[in-house]
Amino acid sequence: MRIEKTHIKDLVEVFPDVFGDDRGYFLETYHVDKFKEMGLDYTFVQANQSFSKKGALRGLHFQKAPYQQGKLVRVVSGKVLDVVVDLREGSATYGEHKTFVLDSIRHNMVYVPEGFAHGFVTLEDAVFTYQCTNVYNKSSESGIIWNDPSLNIDWELEKHGIKEPIVSEKDLALPTFKEISGQ
Repeated sequence: MRIEKTHIKDLVEVFPDVFGDDRGYFLETYHVDKFKEMGLDYTFVQANQSFSKKGALRGLHFQKAPYQQGKLVRVVSGKVLDVVVDLREGSATYGEHKTFVLDSIRHNMVYVPEGFAHGFVTLEDAVFTYQCTNVYNKSSESGIIWNDPSLNIDWELEKHGIKEPIVSEKDLALPTFKEISGQ
């Protein structure tokens, strides 16, 4: 298992060792000691899974303190473009975003630290899972509208043949980055 650091402090991509043969494959998606050795010393207290059709866009979501969540995200089947935005006030990369293609071929994962907004668009039908460092709390949920022009996120929709993403009414009503940051 190895990690690749990004230009955003604490945001990493995780690549598990995959062992394959004629029967299929095996991999560890989490191992407490190996994660600690890589500097990822987190306790996960909730696990979630969703299925989304190609073109579904979920996010950008986050939970406010004291219920902020770190998330270890991965794709069980299919492919997604995963997007994270640094919302940590005082961070050198505050307001910056990073994208990752997560898929069920490479089995790569992303650790999204507390203090980030997170979302994804499915590039194929996909089963998406995430382990969280804190429990979900409805009164703490918040988010940023997916197509906020100030964030200028390239969701790669046209590149993957998606004319219009499928977005929930709830996500369409999310505020802009400027509205949540007070800028």
